[in-house]
Amino acid sequence: MTANLDSSYLQKTSLAQLTNWSVRYLLETSFSYNEKFDLSPIGSFLKRRRDIIHVQDEVEYQQVTVKINGNGVEERDWKFGKDIGTKRQYRASAGQFIMSKIDARNGAFGIIPEELDGAMVTNDFPVFDIDTEKILPQFFVLLTSTKEFISFAQSCSSGTTNRQRIDLEMFLNQTVPLPEIQFQKNILDEYQSLIDSSRSKKISSSELNKNRKEDFLESLGIDEIEEREKIKGISTISFKNLETWGVGNPEFELMKIFDESKYELTTTEQIAKISSGGTPSRSIKKYYDGNILWVKSGEVRENIIKDTEEKITEEAVRNSSAKVFPKNSLIIAMYGATAGRTAILGTSATTNQACAVLYDINESKVNRFYLWYYFQTQINNFKSITAGSAQPNLNAYKIANYKIPVPPIEIQEKLTKDFESKYKMEKKLLEESENLEKEAKSKFREEIFQNLCIHPTNHMLDSHSQLAMAE
Repeated sequence: MTANLDSSYLQKTSLAQLTNWSVRYLLETSFSYNEKFDLSPIGSFLKRRRDIIHVQDEVEYQQVTVKINGNGVEERDWKFGKDIGTKRQYRASAGQFIMSKIDARNGAFGIIPEELDGAMVTNDFPVFDIDTEKILPQFFVLLTSTKEFISFAQSCSSGTTNRQRIDLEMFLNQTVPLPEIQFQKNILDEYQSLIDSSRSKKISSSELNKNRKEDFLESLGIDEIEEREKIKGISTISFKNLETWGVGNPEFELMKIFDESKYELTTTEQIAKISSGGTPSRSIKKYYDGNILWVKSGEVRENIIKDTEEKITEEAVRNSSAKVFPKNSLIIAMYGATAGRTAILGTSATTNQACAVLYDINESKVNRFYLWYYFQTQINNFKSITAGSAQPNLNAYKIANYKIPVPPIEIQEKLTKDFESKYKMEKKLLEESENLEKEAKSKFREEIFQNLCIHPTNHMLDSHSQLAMAE
């Protein structure tokens, strides 16, 4: 019986295009480029450059890093030669194309900027001269940022999971479209116009964010530590407010700030109950197979929490220090990178021990949203008083005794409405910025690719053992 070889099972490629005998490589690197463009190997316009630097101990060298996801090329640091192990390295020049061999599979490509001209790179960061009569550098970088190209980079990277290096020969043999230079310019101009609009909106959103917090604090008559001038000469503070000794102590600085408040001050413990959570035993897996929300400090990011990554059981609550806190409780993260960040529970939930939880808030005295927004303006101040060497941490005592200005309720409500209104404007601008960026990338891809590149699924590969044959 003769087998019926459908094209979806048997694929062909010409010998001239066979740059690698890997089935995965051949199946995953066929792009649906627009047929109106001529294709040329990358190696026809990129030439590797090796300007050797023999590292001298007494000389200081600028080093380079290439960010993933097409996010550009930046300075890593400056080092004296005596602190550099590899003594044979290479010079990078402005305008050259650079990649990270290890992170090419994650989109680590870019152009050397003017400020990094003459910087030094290792062999893991090869640099290439670009034939600008054939291709515009930014056009090529934009092409390398597409998910189709990154998929290609992944297919020709090999090695252990965290040290996979791209095969430069495969990379340089890959064909890409080469429109006329003027056409490239037109595509880039359209792309840049959308990106400029996106950045403008992002900057406006960032300015609104800053103004929103500054206006809130100004209405209370207080400030942030980093914006105040350093103490010069003699500075005084009320003895009754002096909790820690030391000139320049951040807590001393906070006391000076709160002395300027327009309104009566209270502390967190005077207007709310304070507790923390706990972590049920990880060795008992069934504890994490429940429906009770369990908030980790990393999920605390000025948000209303209505769901969590992990959920625990009632049995887990009974057999640990975890507690179920009511809806509208306010969370303050205490440990690590998120220390000082806040959230409100949109439903009842438990938390881990890295979260301080404020509940049973006295709303006859303090509007809970006013309290939440106030704490959002205090993130930098919280960070200034964190303690700990490896990780800066807050603690329950500092949160319990943190000062809070308490205007009349009607003023709290006005401040809350203003804060929310500006936040909505800020969020709208940020969404518009993100949509413009997506539109810019989408339009570029539509110009270059006829349609989305469809790769075979894993189960098809397993079931049918697809073949790649050379003609």
